[in-house]
This record gives sequence, C-alpha cells and structure tokens, in this order.
Amino acid sequence: MHPVLALALVLVAGIGVTRLSRPALRRLPLLADFAASGAPFLLLGLLLGPALGVIDGAGLRLLQPVVALALGWIGALFGARLEWRMVRRISVRTWLVGATLALPVLATTTIIAWVLARRLPALTESWGPPSFPAALALGGALTTAASQRGPRLGRRNAVIDTLFGTLAVVVAVALYHPHLAPRSVALTVIAGVGLGGLFVALARSDMMPDPSEAGVAALAVLLCGAGLSYAAGLSPFVVCALTAAIAMSFSPVPIRRAMAGVLTRWESALYAAFLIVAGALLRPMTPWILLAAPVLAVVRVLARWVTVRFGLDQVDPVWRSLPFAPPPEFAHSAIRQGATAIALAAGFDLVRGAPGAVLVTVLLSVMTAEALALRTPLTARPKHAEVT
Repeated sequence: MHPVLALALVLVAGIGVTRLSRPALRRLPLLADFAASGAPFLLLGLLLGPALGVIDGAGLRLLQPVVALALGWIGALFGARLEWRMVRRISVRTWLVGATLALPVLATTTIIAWVLARRLPALTESWGPPSFPAALALGGALTTAASQRGPRLGRRNAVIDTLFGTLAVVVAVALYHPHLAPRSVALTVIAGVGLGGLFVALARSDMMPDPSEAGVAALAVLLCGAGLSYAAGLSPFVVCALTAAIAMSFSPVPIRRAMAGVLTRWESALYAAFLIVAGALLRPMTPWILLAAPVLAVVRVLARWVTVRFGLDQVDPVWRSLPFAPPPEFAHSAIRQGATAIALAAGFDLVRGAPGAVLVTVLLSVMTAEALALRTPLTARPKHAEVT
C-alpha cells in the first residue's frame, strides 16, 4: 500500500473509532474503560500490520513520524500543565508530599521489573538489554498518573508523579546511550526552549493579532519539535513538553486558551493513530509479558496504598487523622493512568529503535489498573478516564 494511503487509513481509523465507540459503550463501563486504555487501537494495528499485511514494511517505516507527532502531542498536553503561574504556587509541603508518593512507587516498580528481567531472560531479550535501563523506564512510566480532573490537591500530586516518571525515563535513555547523554540533553533543552521561545515571540508580536491563529502556530511548532526529535534521536515527549511549558507560561491569556483548546481537540485522534501505527510496528515477543504487566500494576497500586496509609503521617501531621482508605483527593491519581504513561514507554522504545515490548508491558499494566480501579475499594472511581 502507498504510504499516503496508509497514513489516511490510520487517521480515518483513529478518528472513526474514537467517534463511534462513545455512544455504544456508554452503558458498558468495563468495555468503555477497556477502550479508554487504548488496547482496541493497538489490536487494530496488529490486524493491519503483522496479521493481514495491509501496511507493508516500507509504509510502516514512513509512518514512524506519526508516532513521533503523537508522542510530542501528548507531551505537549503534559507540558501545558507545567505553566509557571501554577508551578510557583505549589507549596514546599505539596512538593514533599508528592515526592513521598512518587518515589516509593518508582523505586518499587523499578526493582521488581529489574528482578523479573534477571530471573526471566526472555523478558530481558524482549525489553532489551541492558536490563536496568529498561526496568527504570518501566518504573518511570508506571509512576505516571492521570492528571486532568479531580480535586486540586490530587491533580497537583498527579502532575508531580508524572514529572518524576518523566525524569526517570530520561535517565533510562541516558543510561542506554551513556556516550550520547550530554549531546541528547543539550539538544533537548535547546530544541524545547528555542521552539517555545519562538512561539512566545510570535504570540507577542503583530504577526498573530488574532488568538484563533494560535492553533496553526502551535501545530507548526509541535510538528517542528516532533520532526526534529525524530531526526535527532531525541524524545518527542520531552521536547514538546518543554516547548508547551514555555509557551503556556509566557504567552498572553487568549493565546494560551486557544493553544490549550487545539491540544485537547486533537488528543484522542492522534493518540488512536499512534497506537494503531505502534500496533502495526510490533513484532513477536515473549508471553512472559502477560505475567509481568499485571504484576507491575499490582505492585504499583500496593506501593501507593502503603505509602498513603502508613508513610505520609511521618511526613505531615495532617495525614495522621486519615481513615483506612486513601482520601478522596487522591482517588484520581492513586490508580488511574492513561496516555502519558503509554507515551513515555513508547518514546523509550522509539529512541532505542526497539519493537515495542516496553510499550506493550505498560499498556497491559494500564489495563490492569483500570480493572483494579473498578473492582477495589482502594480508590474512588472518577467520572472519566484520562483518554476517552
């Protein structure tokens, strides 16, 4: 199939499935959460690629920039929440509580993933040697929490979770390519800050008098950031997150609102297209992943619950009066995950040129977390998952 037709097929499938699945699954919460995790799109990609061969190898290689764009878009959505006016209002107490919540989850999931890789050589082969960078990337992705809705304290701590998870994945990439780490860090900072500064300059100049034009400028900047990241072997998620953070921090209010609207409007379609292409790019991997993913999900949930129940009262006296279950403000970030965690794992695979085992592991862990959120009293169920 011609690459242009393949790209059109992927985009139409992504938009169509996201549009058509909402009314049909509204009365079936379990299936709705299954669709929100993104698994159907990955299965569709497997059907179009390895199963039926609708998209050949040359077409798949040419579609990889779509994966980079989608990863950059999801990173920009996260970066938009790192607006300076919001970050500077986070108190030291909130940062301390956020670190207390995030670091045990990161350490526990990383250690368990590393032990599994050491005990099961087939997992090391699928995740890619050396085993510790892959385990750290898994731990970072699984530390990430959904952060769109819920009480303010829960949203802020979910953002802190995601920030720690992103830093862990960045370190994992640096450990995988230690000789390229200084170059990668320098290029990431230059690209993110430069593109963000370019958008701010356009937003404050006469070249963008109408705020509605901010959507076109944001699209151009993100396309440039994702393309540059893909060509230079950088993480599109990190570059575009840094770009969006600077753009949202220093642009005028109408421009920020227009940019946020564009990012949200295309999130679901690009996420679906990304998973379809990622599914088509997958190659056979060990069935041990089917065991490792639920184990990591359960370890993550237990580590968070133990931290909330027995650890936070040592950090802040306010927590000593909490009931047995986690408080409502942490219900959204205790178990729920979504596109950001999957994008971090996919970015790690993309930088390494791996077939996607880390991505599949995290996706299955997210699905397990969705099921636990439905069946366990450890967390209250929010109205919507992160990606719908």
